[in-house]
Amino acid sequence: MIPFFNIKSENDAYAKAYAKELSLFLESGQYILGDAVTTFEREFAAFCGTDFCVGTSNGLDALRLIFEGYKSLGILAEGDEVLVPAHTYIATVLAVIQAGLIPVFVEPKDGSFGMDVNEAQRLTTPKTKACLVVHLYGELIDVEAFQDFAQQYNLLLIEDAAQAHGAVSKKGFKAGAIGDAGAFSFYPTKNIGALGDAGAVTTNSNALEKQIRILQNYGSPKKYTHDTLGFNMRLDALQARFLSVKLNDYQNVLERRLAIASRYTNEIKNVKITLPIHPQDKSHVFHLFVVRVANRTGFMAFLETNNVGSLIHYTTPPHKQKALQDYNSLSLPVTERYHEEVVSIPLYSSLNDAEVQHIIDALNAYS
Repeated sequence: MIPFFNIKSENDAYAKAYAKELSLFLESGQYILGDAVTTFEREFAAFCGTDFCVGTSNGLDALRLIFEGYKSLGILAEGDEVLVPAHTYIATVLAVIQAGLIPVFVEPKDGSFGMDVNEAQRLTTPKTKACLVVHLYGELIDVEAFQDFAQQYNLLLIEDAAQAHGAVSKKGFKAGAIGDAGAFSFYPTKNIGALGDAGAVTTNSNALEKQIRILQNYGSPKKYTHDTLGFNMRLDALQARFLSVKLNDYQNVLERRLAIASRYTNEIKNVKITLPIHPQDKSHVFHLFVVRVANRTGFMAFLETNNVGSLIHYTTPPHKQKALQDYNSLSLPVTERYHEEVVSIPLYSSLNDAEVQHIIDALNAYS
């Protein structure tokens, strides 16, 4: 059986480096923040092409800290509206709501997984203060269109880049450096994955960076001085060490992922399967390879019979979740159809060529 994701094989190559980092971590005596976190923040900022990076406890907290930071700076206020994609993971929406802001759900453009900029413009009101875009499955949104849109309406442009590590637009804009601030997740299954929860904020705003550092550490600008009601949302120092190891090798990982994605899009020829758009550049880093099928239950059962794992991202859209009852009555037909059709197939760097071929053959055999 080819699993949907093999977390052990993805980390096997780093076992010796991880063991060394664990030893150095124990010797350092710096178990909270410290040099390892500072080093990774500097490395990841350089990787993304931003002036600043703040390591955080996870991706959701990274998003929450961005909104709380802008509130502390007086740029956002409770009750402001934030445009969010309707087709996304619920964490995107939770960050908005938990910060006391109002999510406004925007449909994807039919045929694409990304937020429709024309629909975003239609839903913009005087209460709209920010647009939160998601580079879903690893594919950048229409960068220039959203940059122009945000500028035209004087909106903050915030990126949920949790799945888009290293994605680069045709004009050289990199995920995390496209808008005013970006949030990343380093959940273990991400393209750059830690061995536990971890995240980061990237930005070119010195004011936002300073405010987030205060907020993430109990609202404290210096030890035992607390200027605001803060949080405990710091990047774990051991995870920072592991992430530096992964970041150093990421170019190789990304090239392998892109090579597999290229094989899938070129060699899967089945009219019953709608493949994702492959832009043939690095604007899509294929955190997930998501196809669409009419009979999802039958398709996944066929894959199981043929020893290919699969997963659904995501079974229920945010606006239909019990946790978001206030939005359950919304009608978002494109999003709702997608959530009935999407299936993710295996794509990770440790897949070997024989496994890739087996997956291609299985999808081509589906009828």
